[in-house]
Amino acid sequence: MADRLTHRRVLRIALPIVLANATVPLLGLVDTGVVGQLGAAAPIGAVGLGAVILTAVYWIFGFLRMGTTGLAAQASGAGDSDEVAALLSRALLIGFGAGAVLIAAQWPIFNGAFRLAPASAEVEALARDYMAIRIWSAPATIALYGITGWLIAQERTGAVLAIQLLMNGLNIGLDLVFVLGFDWGVAGVAWATFIAVWAGLVLGLWYCRDAFAGVAWRTAARVFDLIRLRRMAVVNSDIMIRSVLVQAIFVSFLFYGAGFGDVPLAANQILVQFLHLTAYALDGFAFAAEALVGKAAGARARGLLRRAAILTSLWGLGACAVMAVCFALFGGIMIDIMTTAAEVRAAARLYLPYVIVVPLAGVAAWMLDGIFIGATRTADMRNMMIVSAAVYFTSVIPLMALFGNHGLWLGMLISFVVRGVTLGLKYPALEAAASGPVRAA
Repeated sequence: MADRLTHRRVLRIALPIVLANATVPLLGLVDTGVVGQLGAAAPIGAVGLGAVILTAVYWIFGFLRMGTTGLAAQASGAGDSDEVAALLSRALLIGFGAGAVLIAAQWPIFNGAFRLAPASAEVEALARDYMAIRIWSAPATIALYGITGWLIAQERTGAVLAIQLLMNGLNIGLDLVFVLGFDWGVAGVAWATFIAVWAGLVLGLWYCRDAFAGVAWRTAARVFDLIRLRRMAVVNSDIMIRSVLVQAIFVSFLFYGAGFGDVPLAANQILVQFLHLTAYALDGFAFAAEALVGKAAGARARGLLRRAAILTSLWGLGACAVMAVCFALFGGIMIDIMTTAAEVRAAARLYLPYVIVVPLAGVAAWMLDGIFIGATRTADMRNMMIVSAAVYFTSVIPLMALFGNHGLWLGMLISFVVRGVTLGLKYPALEAAASGPVRAA
């Protein structure tokens, strides 16, 4: 690792990701706002429903971002520039291939989604129009997961920020032109996103141009090496299983909350946005852990790995402490901004203490995820997530029976703590695996 592993280096990786994440909610607000100017409810519902369905479908392939970061960081740490380039080619091939499959299977996907989430005839028709346009950006969307992971592994998060700014800025500008200027309605929002995503892919490929300067990226024997392909498949499948279980906990949390009535459900939905804010803030430091731990693992530098884990975790802990203080001081104001319903405001305030505790209870889980991804100890991640999910689902039901919605929040807290503790118990083995000579930090 050419540069010293310092706090400045951690921040250089983390802060662009935090800034990139800050732009994500803005895009959703503009998408909703422009169709809101059409003066009807159906377009708003159609864009919201269509976006949720496609996001859920694309999310299945989110493993490509994490897996590519860990593998590429290790190859970079080992000084294997040919493998770094070949990994980018593999990620792009997976992205383009998966996108083509989604395009071919769009009708059964759409039909299945609307069976699970039925809507009025008008909303469904508009949502289908929206999704039929956006699905053609699937190859670019999924390939960008791989590009993003690859750039993070190279510690080039400024490029990730630039890609995000281009996509969101172009998307917002085209929203205004297509919807308000050309009066294309819901289709205008879809075309804006389609163009923005493909433009983001072009910029991403430009940022990766160094990898295309050599021949390794197009050498079939290297790109399709069976041993490396098998390792990539194992890493990605482990991450996918882990991510499905994480999503299952959050989805079940909302479903269980619905059983307590409309007011607790609304309060939970508002407070879950606080969790998303925490995740956005922590992503930068978790991604820094992926890159720095991955390079140290690839270099077989146990001392550097430990320092990377400690420095990134200290910053993650600091970010969580700030979030907890902000929620304690301004949580009530944030709740009032998000809803005008008095009963929902009261309920959200009642459960606000859990959200204040979550950042501190969950920081170990979030940061250890990044550390284990960087080290590609994905089997441990998968197995400990299975344990955590089992503990959550077996504890939350009796807790809800005893304490109602309080029990549901306790179950969520328990799941975070169990994830952190179980991964923490596996950390010594992760560090021991970096068994090369200790290098100075």
